[in-house]
Amino acid sequence: MTTPGAEPLWENPLRRRLRERQPVFGITLTTPSLDVAARAASLGFDFLWIELEHSPITLETARHIVLATRGLGAMPVARLPVNELWTAKRALDIGMAGVIFPFTSSAALAQQAVEACQYPPHGRRGSGAGLATACWPDPLRYYDSADANLLIVAIIEEARALEEIDAIAATPRLDALFIGTSDLSFSLGFRGRQDPPELQAAIDRIKAAAERNGKAVGRPALDADQAKAFIADGFTLFQTATDLGFFERGAREFLEPLRNR
Repeated sequence: MTTPGAEPLWENPLRRRLRERQPVFGITLTTPSLDVAARAASLGFDFLWIELEHSPITLETARHIVLATRGLGAMPVARLPVNELWTAKRALDIGMAGVIFPFTSSAALAQQAVEACQYPPHGRRGSGAGLATACWPDPLRYYDSADANLLIVAIIEEARALEEIDAIAATPRLDALFIGTSDLSFSLGFRGRQDPPELQAAIDRIKAAAERNGKAVGRPALDADQAKAFIADGFTLFQTATDLGFFERGAREFLEPLRNR
């Protein structure tokens, strides 16, 4: 939203790239280390997947990560522990550029996610964003800028979500569906296995619903070859390995040739 003669609002590069169907990659932060976060934000990732569901990162540490990574290229995005208004509010009010909502298994939950990220009259977000404005690229117009630019992602990771997948994907202002392939496998009864044809059929069904409704679609990608294959298949939003996963991979790469010393 702009007024005549006004400068256009800042545009979130994540939303722009996804709208243009360009891939975006996020490193998964699971350690409460500002050094790790700042280094990760400088490596070329498009965003930081700040893990608030499966890690010991607290809200206070998440705020420090936002502050420590300003201007470093990777946008801070939080995966919430639950799809609730209050959890989204607290993440957004510390300056996140986007929110990823887990277990969004119904159209009602998808709508709740969107409303949690929008100010009235379009949503239910409260107006206490003093901390967020301090590190937002367009602070004087934060309310309009945030409404227009926050990345809103729904994770599809339960079999019951398939019953409402078109309605979920049709939710206005929702930017992307992210397929939690491991949890979806568990929900379908396969204990995390990725090879069952039933899982692939569910993934295809979710991706088709996203595409029909003009939404980006994503999934985890743990290495470059896997990511390239998924990009060729139409996926554009990627959660990559964790900070510890990349650390372990680099350490093993160094140590493996030395095993027989």
